[in-house]
Amino acid sequence: MARQDRALRTRRAILEAAASVFEEKGYDAAKLTEILERAHVTKGALYFHFASKEELAQAVLDVQTREGTVSLAQPSKAQEFVDLGMVFAYRLTTDPLLRGSIRLALDQGAGHVPYRSRPYQEWMEICVGTLREARLNGELLSHVDPVESGELFVGAYTGINLVAQILGRRDSLENSAAALYRHLMPSITLPAVLSTLDLRPERGRDVWRQANGMITSGI
Repeated sequence: MARQDRALRTRRAILEAAASVFEEKGYDAAKLTEILERAHVTKGALYFHFASKEELAQAVLDVQTREGTVSLAQPSKAQEFVDLGMVFAYRLTTDPLLRGSIRLALDQGAGHVPYRSRPYQEWMEICVGTLREARLNGELLSHVDPVESGELFVGAYTGINLVAQILGRRDSLENSAAALYRHLMPSITLPAVLSTLDLRPERGRDVWRQANGMITSGI
């Protein structure tokens, strides 16, 4: 068990080091030697967990949907839809591993990494699924197509991420995400539902801390 725990910690250290290098330099310019230095591991340890740079990049990409989609069950599915994006925006300001994943997903130099489009596809599926539940609950306006709205949202959300990255404004991402929801939600939700939604920039931070508290307490 101790050996397994040590292996998991080593793998995580490699992922975090790789994410920081990918975020700073992009896929093509990232060097395995620098990743090894930051992770404080040997080349043998790296290749025990990852067979190649491509496989390592794919593992960083996979973090985006495996760990990035966090929300708490809410009475309103529309609020859960908001929480998905707001929590992710908050975590991008605090989690280097997620930031590295985003950089890879947007990096044209990483185009030959297998399944680079997978995070987008999975985000679309999650958003569309949540909006479909909101429609079943009677929370959406009658003309709203969950597929169209979900895919449009993912495209717009990707855009604000890209702008934040290019302009070096990652710390303003929560405000940008909240503004996106303030523009989107009135066009898809019933007025009675809209009036109950928490669209504050701080929403993601609050939900994330609440979710972590429940995990820590074993709820």
